Amino acid sequence: MTRVSLFVAAAVAAFLLLPATTLAAKATARKTGNGAAPVRQGTPYATRDDAMQFADELAERRGLDRGRTRAAIAQAQLLPVVVRLMQPPPAGTPKNWTLYRSRFIDAVRIQAGVRFWQANREALERAEREYGVPPEIVVGIVGVESIYGQQMGNFRVLDALATLSFDFPPAHPRAAERTAFFRGELEEFLALQQRSGVDPTKPLGSYAGAMGMPQFMPSSWARWAVDFDGDGRIDLWRSPADVIGSVASYFKGYGWQPGMPTHYPVTFDAERVDMEGLLAPDILPTFSVPSFLARGALLDDTAVQHTGPLALVELQNGNEPPSYVAGTENFYVITRYNWSSYYAMAVIELGREVRQALQRGS
Repeated sequence: MTRVSLFVAAAVAAFLLLPATTLAAKATARKTGNGAAPVRQGTPYATRDDAMQFADELAERRGLDRGRTRAAIAQAQLLPVVVRLMQPPPAGTPKNWTLYRSRFIDAVRIQAGVRFWQANREALERAEREYGVPPEIVVGIVGVESIYGQQMGNFRVLDALATLSFDFPPAHPRAAERTAFFRGELEEFLALQQRSGVDPTKPLGSYAGAMGMPQFMPSSWARWAVDFDGDGRIDLWRSPADVIGSVASYFKGYGWQPGMPTHYPVTFDAERVDMEGLLAPDILPTFSVPSFLARGALLDDTAVQHTGPLALVELQNGNEPPSYVAGTENFYVITRYNWSSYYAMAVIELGREVRQALQRGS
């Protein structure tokens, strides 16, 4: 899943679904650029039979060197802090879009976004030409995920993925599903390292194993990461061009449609609105415009011309009334990066704020 940026996930754990950003980055032996020492207070997996059995099965399944695979798993450490961070929020914790937004749409991120856009304008424009993804969406993603490289994580990716593969918190309501997911990510990570000849103990990332400026997970790196600067390697820690091209590649791969808005404003006819029916599909675009209107939603003149399906997106505001938008297929694509409508709106609004600040010359 999505982004997981450890900073994003930790900051909003009270009201954000587990954000394992469905992305990936190439692990390298170079420094991450954080300037932070890796978290290293764990118990090695070298004596764990289940971990070593996984290593043997992985080597056979993927045609990897058995000795190197076992050695890598043996060096991984169980990090209790990772287990704690992956615990779900307490039941009944209210979601609050206003609070969530304030943590990502602020002067620090906006100004950093302006500098990122100015420094990488050519790459952003080229990515839009090649993949159809607007610069503000890419800029929004990188800003929400890592503040443009300022916060990329200081957990060894090997430790984070091993911990979540072999010791995912069993009390989590989706423990079996998440364990399987992280074992797949650990497998992809080790395969990437052996193919590239990189020491698997070197890359640093989030507590969920997400890496680089865009906080990619290994499986998505294998599918979507690109060498956009043409230097013969993919570096999502230090190459903004590779980051930009890879994020755009990811969105195109998940069906981004050039020129389509992400959402429209929506209001309701209080006398006939079928709110339960409108919310039933969640954020999956399901309703044609006529069927959307027939359930009591009201759209402006631009939105009623939309030709694709729509979803009613609800953003709760704690004890205050929720906010609503009509989400398009492009809104849904953003949630493939992180399964959260709150996350998608933060990306959209940060990108918009950066664009406006850039246009103002601030």
